[in-house]
Amino acid sequence: MGCPNLGELGEHITAQWLQGQGYEILASRWRCRWGELDLIAYQSYSQQPLSSPLLFVEVKTRQSSNWDADGLLAISPQKQKKLYRTAEIFLSRHPHLASVGCRFDLALVKARSSCGNRKNPLNAKVELNNPVYCQGYELTLTSYLEAIF
Repeated sequence: MGCPNLGELGEHITAQWLQGQGYEILASRWRCRWGELDLIAYQSYSQQPLSSPLLFVEVKTRQSSNWDADGLLAISPQKQKKLYRTAEIFLSRHPHLASVGCRFDLALVKARSSCGNRKNPLNAKVELNNPVYCQGYELTLTSYLEAIF
């Protein structure tokens, strides 16, 4: 396996952030013929079984000078429909999750080339608006938006 691309790095730090918030990552980069779900997470330690929602998290990693407001504008009605359909397929293949409520979230990650040899391992603690340095990039989870559609 080669080095992860920028999008994969953004997904990785978002997954680490979610894990720090008490979520278990059930799947990453889950694919079917209709599309891909970046991250699927569930808060497993909830006091009441099946009380917290299953998260379908779309991650947008952008460098500066992008056209789509750091990924926010990339969630068009067509993209939403594709994500819904892909989530339906995921749930049909995991019927034990069918009774769990679902939520679609959006994580925005800003990336820029990192000067020097600053190195943080990919398992560094991730916090909102604190950069993580990896593979020549400074990656920052700038926003985590719940229930975007």
